[in-house]
Amino acid sequence: MKTLLHICCAPCANRPIDILRTDGFEVTGFWYNPNIHPVTEYRARRNCLQSYAQEIELPLIVRNDYGLRPFVRAVVDDIPGRCVKCYEMRLYETARQAAEGGFDSFTSSLFISPYQKHELMREVAERAAAEYGVQFLYRDFRPYFKEGQEFAREHGFYMQKYCGCIFSEEERYLKAKKILP
Repeated sequence: MKTLLHICCAPCANRPIDILRTDGFEVTGFWYNPNIHPVTEYRARRNCLQSYAQEIELPLIVRNDYGLRPFVRAVVDDIPGRCVKCYEMRLYETARQAAEGGFDSFTSSLFISPYQKHELMREVAERAAAEYGVQFLYRDFRPYFKEGQEFAREHGFYMQKYCGCIFSEEERYLKAKKILP
């Protein structure tokens, strides 16, 4: 079964790739993350993933859209509730790419993160699957998060400190400065 794996970064993707391959899936990676800012962060994550994909012979589709303006326009009216728009942007595009590319299913490395809104992502992915007529392959990869992070450190991957959007970076900064509770 051919599945398209949306990938947010190599540290989050390494375990899902291995698990899916072990389970017999023919995995192709898909880089599409217009939420990641600034551009230096975007490039660092993309470049790390491209190197890792080459190393493990993972076919990788790179939709290289640095989308600061479209992302901000999509979330500006509800910055505290921005995650749903972010998930919609990425998971709908993954479903579209999977349908048009002849994949049997799609999923995302986002499902490994204990910091993401798991049930919201799942609901968005199911809506995207229905809209594009392609199966959403649900897997809860969270039990492998720590192992994946250890693997990433051992392999010298670029390790980010926030989800990727400029607003989460702002929140991280303000918490570090003790400006936010």
